[in-house]
Amino acid sequence: MVEPKPKVTLIGTELAQQGLEFVYEGEIEDCAPCSLKKTCNNLKKGKKYRIVGIRPTRHPCQVHLNGTRAVEVLESPIPALINADMAIKNTRIQYEFSCTRTTCCNFALCHPDGIVEGDRYVVIEVLGQAAEACEKGRALQMVELRSV
Repeated sequence: MVEPKPKVTLIGTELAQQGLEFVYEGEIEDCAPCSLKKTCNNLKKGKKYRIVGIRPTRHPCQVHLNGTRAVEVLESPIPALINADMAIKNTRIQYEFSCTRTTCCNFALCHPDGIVEGDRYVVIEVLGQAAEACEKGRALQMVELRSV
């Protein structure tokens, strides 16, 4: 598989730390008048990213205390639980949230941060069976997913 190329974006100076993972939540109203808003908001809403490089470039910002800093990011692999029959390495899947039991101990892994329902993902690693049994009786496997 081809290694993805990092994307350059801007993030609050206080948040610019190597290895930090975050979910991009989208543009806010305060960004509208800024000349750099396209650079700050060049990521996909709802996706999870990891900072892999920090550049020395800094910019003033109305939103972030102490301005922003240029960083290089990659989409993070997302640990998730999926049906065992779909847990095959290098398989493309369309992720659907199939359970609404918010009190289930597996809920956070069945609805992981960084997954956008209906988007396509590749199973990059099969990690094994779910630590806890599914309350609906489904056979679940823990996998790492990456966006297609």
